[in-house]
Parts: sequence; C-alpha cells; structure tokens
Amino acid sequence: MRTLTDETGMFQHTKFSTVDRKEGYTTDDNARALIAALRHHDLYGDPDALGLADTYLTFLLHTQMSDGRFHNLLGFDRRFQDDLGSEDCMGRALWACGYAMSSNAPEDMKRLAKEVFDRGLPPSLGFASPRARAFTILGLNRYRSALPEDRNILDNMIVLAEGLMTQYRSEASRDWRWFEPYLTYSNPRLPQALFAAHESTGRPPYLHVARSSLDFLIEVQIVGGMFIPIGNRGWLEKGGVKALYDQQPIEASCMVEAASTALRSTGEARYGEAALKAFEWYHGRNTQGVALYNEDAGTSYDGITPEGLNRNQGAEATLSYYLAFLKLREEGLT
Repeated sequence: MRTLTDETGMFQHTKFSTVDRKEGYTTDDNARALIAALRHHDLYGDPDALGLADTYLTFLLHTQMSDGRFHNLLGFDRRFQDDLGSEDCMGRALWACGYAMSSNAPEDMKRLAKEVFDRGLPPSLGFASPRARAFTILGLNRYRSALPEDRNILDNMIVLAEGLMTQYRSEASRDWRWFEPYLTYSNPRLPQALFAAHESTGRPPYLHVARSSLDFLIEVQIVGGMFIPIGNRGWLEKGGVKALYDQQPIEASCMVEAASTALRSTGEARYGEAALKAFEWYHGRNTQGVALYNEDAGTSYDGITPEGLNRNQGAEATLSYYLAFLKLREEGLT
C-alpha cells in the first residue's frame, strides 16, 4: 500500500509492479484503501497505517462535491477527469467513511469521516445501482455501531435494504436466487449488505434473502471444491453459460468478506469454509494453478486470463487481497 501511495492518494494502475502515474487516482481505490488501512490499524495498532488512512480520507474529502456526490477520476496533475463519479464509487466512499467512524482512528479523523458521510448520504437514497445501495448499507451499519442512538441512520438503512428486497422479489426464482437477471461484478456485496441490515434491524426477511442469495453464489462459483469466479468476458446471464475468464481478484475478496460476515451472522461453519476456498484462489487453487499473490512485492496480480496471469499489479487487485487477508484474521479464520 505504501508503494502505491503518494501524498495525494493511492494510484490506480501499475505496469507490472511499477506505478503508472499517468493513470492517476480513483475514489473507488482510495475508499477501499481507507478501509484496509484502518482494518490493519485495528488489528495491529500500526501508527503508520493511520498516516495512510489520513491520506485516503483527505482524498475523499477532496473528491466530494458541494452537493455531497463524488468525482471518481483524478489525474496525476490533480485535475478531475470526470464531471461526476458512478453511484458505485459514491457508495464505496460512504462505506469507507462509516468504517472510519467505528474504527480505532483518532477522534478528529472520525469527525471528518462523519462530515463527509453526512453530506453524501442524501444523494444515496436515490441510487438505482444495487451495488451502490449495498455499499451504502455497509457504511450505515458501521455508522450505527458508532452512533447507535441516531434513529435516522436506521431509517435510511431500511429504505436502501427494502430497495434490494424489491429487486430480489422481482427477479428471483427457484433456480435463480438473485437480484438481477445477470451476475456481473462484486456480487457478494449484495447479500453481505443484507446480513448487515439484519444485524442492525433484526428483520428476518433480510437474513433469509441474504442466506438464499449467498448460497446461490456459492453454488455457482465453488465447483468441485475450487473457487471459480464469474469471468468478465460475458459474465453470467439468467439461463446462460458462465464466462470462465477473465477472473478478477476483487471477486475472491468479496466472497471472502461476505462469507465471513455470514459465518458471524449464522454461526454456520460452511460459510467459513467458503471464505477459505475463495482465499485459496489467490494462492494457486484456481483454474490455471497460478499464484496471484506476489510475495516479493506484497501485491496481487490483476487477474487470470485464458493464457495465465495478467502481470500488472494495480490498486484494486492488491487491495482486494489485503482486505480478504485482514478479514480472515479479524474473524479468526487464519
């Protein structure tokens, strides 16, 4: 993380293991990095991690617009490369700020995270993206653990969770227990968010749909004891055939975190087993038998193609590995 970070934030891309400065920075990656740095600090008490976290939170403050929404793309020249970021990037930023509020960060950092979150929450209630809704729910869950007396936070979580429930009821069938007529990227975040919503609200339907949809993903992606994520060259449409490549590290990480959350929520050991199988993907238990984790550099390769490794080692891939590793440590699974 230190290698990928300068005084502005975390760089988005690399050429092999060397930072590619011309590609600049993203809110997406700096939100992920804020969670990773604070999770590391919570586990190990490393003061250097707080310095990194401060850089990433400052980046989010800089990219937030006056109406609470966020830019996503910032050039190396510190000029914005977009007019408005995606809903997903905004949801990730809110999740990261909620995470900061309930971490062991200094009080001033928590106050700033709350300010950014409070300004960004109103636009989130109009999100159409189910992933953006899920990221925001995860942030609201952490916000509520920091400030449980704030009833408004619970009400907003219910609004977003009900949006996911409506999508699930509209699309799900006996053989397709999902929120959309296709499976694309970061799928496990949706059931993970409903596990979090159940934790905060105690509403049984959230737990039922969280379990049903995560079980469906496990059936689709763990085959013969091996985690095989849905490839991004075609994804998986309802009634179609699952794309095998390219496989991306973020999919393994999302499964590790969602399954670990399910283990904590239900106590069912099979979810811990699913989390460990997904993590093994990074270490060679995959369709190509290649290790994604680069021990020498402390990074992750960007994915698996039909020909083997994509040898670039950008922020998303490396953060995905570290978030998964830290989550397993946090839950006592490694």
